[in-house]
Amino acid sequence: MKTMSKLMTATAVVAMTAAGAASAKELKYAHFQAADLSSPKHAAALAFEACVEGKTSGSIDVQIFPASQLGGGSEIMEGLQLGTVQMAAIHDGPISAVYKPFSVLAMPYLFDDQAMAWSVMDGEFGDALAEDMLAQTGIRNFGVADNGVRNFTNNVKPVAEPADMEGLKMRVMTAPVWVTLVESLGASATPVPWPELPGALQQGVVDGQENGVTNIVNASLYQHQKYVSLDGHVFSWHAYLMSDAFFQSLNDDEKSAVEQCVEISKTIHRGMTAAQDANATAILSEKGMEVVPVSPEQKAMFRAAAQPAVREYIVGEIGADWPDRLDAAVEAYKAQ
Repeated sequence: MKTMSKLMTATAVVAMTAAGAASAKELKYAHFQAADLSSPKHAAALAFEACVEGKTSGSIDVQIFPASQLGGGSEIMEGLQLGTVQMAAIHDGPISAVYKPFSVLAMPYLFDDQAMAWSVMDGEFGDALAEDMLAQTGIRNFGVADNGVRNFTNNVKPVAEPADMEGLKMRVMTAPVWVTLVESLGASATPVPWPELPGALQQGVVDGQENGVTNIVNASLYQHQKYVSLDGHVFSWHAYLMSDAFFQSLNDDEKSAVEQCVEISKTIHRGMTAAQDANATAILSEKGMEVVPVSPEQKAMFRAAAQPAVREYIVGEIGADWPDRLDAAVEAYKAQ
């Protein structure tokens, strides 16, 4: 009888576990970096999965889809709006194509360092941008982590000042503001979706591109690029986005778990990416690239050429309100 009782108990536990798994809320989490712990987005995603499933006792089943498995940026943004993708860590370009005010963050040569950039994005400015995005798109932005300080690379010649950009064919993200940035410096710009970038470089469709150290290494772009110029033109972002319809379907404890675990993931993501940016010269030299330093005087030349043109474009697209708010946030940080 005791044996039978134990068997019945074990069967009941298995049945309850199976029932719990069947009723768990599925959270499809998309990102585009490789499924490798050296990839900041994937390391952060795995931390989020463990954190959420632990805090909710498995009532949320996090399923991670790395390396653009669910599609490119446009497809993921559409999926978030339709609810076919519940969550994503996605970069600036595709976000700006759906929610235009996000393009204000493409303003070049604006932030001095990560401390300034994080403070602005974690403060009133970042909160206001997220609230407006939710209202306009139905996509909830929990916050941002680093997509890396963007630098120019190419396979033709060293670039140390704007005049060196003349004649280069540069890949940019699929949002018009990036075309304006590159063309203001004298190069021609070709929008190419992220999954297609390595092939475009290998085949010579474009001469170069602009990205942070993490993405250059993660996608092995260094295999097709000889020169990298450390101009640091834009602090690029990955936003932690969720379908608001999915978020509202969660109970209060599950919502709290998601919010807490995003904060943990964001911190991991920022730290890994910022460390790679800080060691850009060593990392990229080791990969065989020729690192071209850009002096403060040369960076000022880039700023003078690019910032007015990009600002004019952004104001033409979204008005002056968001650019003015961003300028004010930067000035408030400097005044501390």
